Amino acid sequence: MGFWSSSEAKGQMAPEHQATQTSVPIYTIGYGARSLAEFLSVLRAHDITYLLDVRSTPYSRFKPEFSKDALGRAVQEQGIHYLYLGGQLGGQPDDPSCYVDGKVDYAAVRQLPAFREGIDRLERAYRQGQRVALMCSEGKPELCHRSKLVGPALAERDIPVLHIDENGELLSQAEVIDKLTGGQLNLFGEPDFTSRKRYEIDEADDGA
Repeated sequence: MGFWSSSEAKGQMAPEHQATQTSVPIYTIGYGARSLAEFLSVLRAHDITYLLDVRSTPYSRFKPEFSKDALGRAVQEQGIHYLYLGGQLGGQPDDPSCYVDGKVDYAAVRQLPAFREGIDRLERAYRQGQRVALMCSEGKPELCHRSKLVGPALAERDIPVLHIDENGELLSQAEVIDKLTGGQLNLFGEPDFTSRKRYEIDEADDGA
């Protein structure tokens, strides 16, 4: 089985027989201030074939062209597969135990079975050499859960991550973490991250 369920993979290629590990990293991108055309151009420039949406709420009031259904149609017209994974890898989970004073505790999120399942799927994609990009709304990777939640989980499995920043530059996971921490880690040698925003559990918001 590939990194999709059988229902998600219906009508798409089955990658399970392709194989073996390659050096293709997992990319991440946020649309930020980009137009849809600019966003698609960046995906094509990096030969992305699978766009994995990791927004908890895959809708935008300000840029409706980036809402789930419209975006899915647009990327598929470019020959890119769209898959929504916000339920597993989103930055605003439903579980109230993941919130401290309204902020999302990313260390707690990483313990959720759904999150671990999502990371397992990304690892399968990586081992199969798929060219995938995780997407969210925030253009700057250092401000997004792509780098503070998903990136560290992938790094723990020695999976390389390249973040496409708001200027189209590529930053490694380590470079983004250095931006965030200034090289200062906690007593355990790891950064402690939470969301920038405070949320109500049932709050819907662009991004995250």
